[in-house]
Amino acid sequence: MPKDKNQSVAKEPGRIKQMVQIYRTTKEHDRALPFVLLLCFLAPIALSVLLAWLLGGGWISWILWPVTGVLVGILLVMIVLGRRAEKMAYQRIAGQPGAVGAVVQGALRRSWRGSEVPVAVTRNQDAVYRVVGRGGIVLIGEGPAQRTKPLLAAEERKVKRVLPTVQVTRLQVGPDADSVPLEKLSRTLLKIKPVLRRQEVVAVHNRLSSLQSQASPVGIPKGIDPMKVRSQRPR
Repeated sequence: MPKDKNQSVAKEPGRIKQMVQIYRTTKEHDRALPFVLLLCFLAPIALSVLLAWLLGGGWISWILWPVTGVLVGILLVMIVLGRRAEKMAYQRIAGQPGAVGAVVQGALRRSWRGSEVPVAVTRNQDAVYRVVGRGGIVLIGEGPAQRTKPLLAAEERKVKRVLPTVQVTRLQVGPDADSVPLEKLSRTLLKIKPVLRRQEVVAVHNRLSSLQSQASPVGIPKGIDPMKVRSQRPR
């Protein structure tokens, strides 16, 4: 048994190895990646050297500024690599059933609550996902707009019967020209104007979850009534 544990630990790639694997995978689909990362690394170093020359300060300045530039360059490379890798990954799964669920599961921040399981799905694998956050309730259609619009409308009617005062926003992810690209879905959600408090987000999410499971509402914080949640930010 100890040998098996050691072997499993040894098989887990380290942080540097993971970054190398991410770089190689992303580079196959993003040919400009090496040049972009090189620029991200060299630009802070060049700027730090320029600042050391302009500001003076002796040999300490010539050590501290370049070191700072190197550290900033490494950090910038990691951030840019992560974002371009994420964008590439979403582009590869775009159009596949469940792609929106992958974004809901892995890319949404804590300010949003949702499930990778759709609340409605058809035989054509068109689906509707529901998330709740500071921006209210958002229904996301996955598939051609012509087929998902009736699903979105039906789901919105269900939500409005239970929470008539809460803002409901529809988003469309699919092949249509005016649809939201999968890699921009997370940022689109974050741009929605906040209309709920954090406690109200929890209450609304719990209310919808209990409705979906056909159970009595449970887990709603005391003093918060989802039926009375305001649709606008309180002044």
